[in-house]
Amino acid sequence: MGWLAAGDTYEVALVDGRVVARAAPTTVRGGQEAKRERTLPAEIRDRPEVVELQRFAQWLDRHAAQCAARVTTWMVSSLPVPTALLARVWPDEAWRNALRDVVVAGDGPGQVGFLRDADDSGALRVVNAAGQSVRLTAPTVTLPHPVLLTGLDELRAYAAESGVVQGVEQLDRATWLRPAALEGAAEVREFAGAEYRSWFHLSARATALGYTVSGSSVVDRIRDAGRIVTATVGMSDPYTEEKAWTGTLVWNDEDGHRRLAAADIGPVAWSEGMRMAAALHAGRTAPRDGSAPRDGTGSTDGARATDGAE
Repeated sequence: MGWLAAGDTYEVALVDGRVVARAAPTTVRGGQEAKRERTLPAEIRDRPEVVELQRFAQWLDRHAAQCAARVTTWMVSSLPVPTALLARVWPDEAWRNALRDVVVAGDGPGQVGFLRDADDSGALRVVNAAGQSVRLTAPTVTLPHPVLLTGLDELRAYAAESGVVQGVEQLDRATWLRPAALEGAAEVREFAGAEYRSWFHLSARATALGYTVSGSSVVDRIRDAGRIVTATVGMSDPYTEEKAWTGTLVWNDEDGHRRLAAADIGPVAWSEGMRMAAALHAGRTAPRDGSAPRDGTGSTDGARATDGAE
């Protein structure tokens, strides 16, 4: 984007997401290049050119956040995405920043790699973990959740060696595998008892992480293998407790009424539920007196299953 005149003595432009100013060329002596001002001069802050550029910068930030959020949704849900759609949005810098180097999977063996380009024909160019360039022409691809990626360690190693930086959290996303021995209705107490100063601090932490607060629970609705699973972490009642604590993590059906047996919880739903509980636990207020956490968080059991689904 070029420089715009803002009055007779300054020009403004959008650089790295913010509005900057410099002296107008007509005011610079000796043909020297005008230097950028460290801050916007007070005399031009309310000029229409500056205000419109600031609004445009805000729109660009929102657009970039929306693109990243949409790509994250595709990835967490492992939804099929038309390659023609990826090619259509690729010229947009915000979309490209969110999509570049995300791991995509085609419809055949060996068609997994880091997305590097999408051309007008709808074909995608990806680079696999061996550093080889592969052209994908399948009608749709998936952006797999990392817990579903075969060869995840190899992909992470290649990314580290090649300096790959993803625009969305995929390879670096924390994952958990469901213990094979669990039976009955699953519940996890490993992250219960995390103390917060108040219910409002805990709910603010939950919403900032992108989760929903419903009554005395933090909820994440997860699409796993085509069905919706509701992961829920209990929390204290704001009307009866001065402080707040996280509770047990459980998984329910889409309506949230029937507790799921461990065997009915898919790998994505298990991993994302654990990720939510761990993130809430990480934001806790540490007890000052060194007392044991509430609700038995000192236990090393991590996860267990009750007898029978509720």
